[in-house]
Amino acid sequence: MNNKIIGALFLSLAASIWGGMYVVVKVVVDIVPPFELVWIRYVIAVFVLVIIGICMKQSWKIAKRDWVIIFLVGLIGNTISIVTQEIGTMLSTAQMGAIITSTTPAFMVIFARFILKEKITFKKCLSIVLATVGVFIIVGNGQIDGTQQLGGFYLLIAALSWALMSVLIKKVPAHYSQIVFTTYSSFIAVILLTPFVIPKLNALDLSLILQPTISGGLLYLGVISTAGGFLLWNKGLQLMNASSGGLFFFFQPIVGTFLGWLLLGETIGISFWIGTILIFCGVFIVIKDE
Repeated sequence: MNNKIIGALFLSLAASIWGGMYVVVKVVVDIVPPFELVWIRYVIAVFVLVIIGICMKQSWKIAKRDWVIIFLVGLIGNTISIVTQEIGTMLSTAQMGAIITSTTPAFMVIFARFILKEKITFKKCLSIVLATVGVFIIVGNGQIDGTQQLGGFYLLIAALSWALMSVLIKKVPAHYSQIVFTTYSSFIAVILLTPFVIPKLNALDLSLILQPTISGGLLYLGVISTAGGFLLWNKGLQLMNASSGGLFFFFQPIVGTFLGWLLLGETIGISFWIGTILIFCGVFIVIKDE
């Protein structure tokens, strides 16, 4: 099995996991606010990743020159993108969260052009336009209230920052263990969020958090979605080029929309599907052009 097939498998699994994540976030965020939720899921993820790294006898050494890129990945992807994603999902729906953040591949084209010097073509420009129009159709839908529109704005920031992070990952030397790299970037997010979260932890209702639905959701977000999802995504991106990797975001909105309808009773309007089709067309053009 060649590297591209393995990379495609890793990216598919990561995107599918994150599609289900939006439904879990929609349930848990009612009890645990976004900042606290992101902090808790990263604390869990770092704990799990450290144990895995120790058991696998990984080398934890990082060259000084590479700490800058790891910090940027932790700040932009692990912190800004995930926090805005949780806020956006809280204010909107699981379906909207999955669909709007699926614009990430189109935005990756822009960042890849400036950071990785990848060629940008007419088809790639067209894909960006289609994806952007799709987002505005979903977010600007008159049937969506102001709160959901604000949620869509946060989700768009999440997509932009995640796209930038995904391109920056290509700058990380391939010889570093993905377990070690993911652990450090996640730990950076913990450090950055701690000053904002610690004063608020006492306000959390522990009895509600210990309910099976909430505690199970936190474990899913920390172990499966964060530790597992980040490992799969980071490794998959290193095995494929930045633009092609975006194809596998198709799995995220499909899973997120299906589970949102199945488990949360969320409805799907015609404008939502029109925007979704435009986003899919934009993303598909990006991939087909590679």
